[in-house]
Amino acid sequence: MYAIAPMPEPLSASRRQRLLQCETATIGHFHHRGFVDPRIHCQLDEVRIAGVAVTLSLPAADGTLLSHATRLLRPGDVLVIERQGDCRHACWGGVLTEVGRRIGLAGVVIDGMATDLATLRQHQFPVWSRGVSSLTTRLLDQGGTLNHPVSVGGVAIHPGDIVLADENGVIALSPAEVDDVVDHCLELQEQEQEILQRLAAGECLPDISGATALVEGAG
Repeated sequence: MYAIAPMPEPLSASRRQRLLQCETATIGHFHHRGFVDPRIHCQLDEVRIAGVAVTLSLPAADGTLLSHATRLLRPGDVLVIERQGDCRHACWGGVLTEVGRRIGLAGVVIDGMATDLATLRQHQFPVWSRGVSSLTTRLLDQGGTLNHPVSVGGVAIHPGDIVLADENGVIALSPAEVDDVVDHCLELQEQEQEILQRLAAGECLPDISGATALVEGAG
């Protein structure tokens, strides 16, 4: 009934710090894989997390394996929860928020519902979900998987993938591609600051970007 694999290797502090300088929207300018359905959105404003994915798949009304998993989670982990198509039962709420805070969990990404929104916001605990629901999961002992691949928001996420999430969205990256993505993202963010300075000096955006040259050259 339960399929439980070993915990993935944690994210190093140096990688985490570099990732936390990156905006998901900047990555979206050049990278096209790993972006979770934007309907899975953050229940807080102005938040950014980065951490290794601990993946969980739960049957619709059952939260048994999630409760068990809390004894295995580590500071800095991002819990990624597949809900097997269920969008009625909330698997994460006030009590689990307190548990997550005590563990030092970076945050939670749910392809489904959360609850106790006021508590999430009171404690500023980062949760991405499709919405909120007052109908919750229970201890029904129906099984599930921990640290096996899951499908969340149309993206296949493996345990050990690196999750970067902010108020604009969620992206999952393989460990092998993280450094290249971060390097390019930080370079683009520096270029964006230069563009803003040029705009402030009175230059026109399509002249800076080259859009006008492309349009006028098309004829």
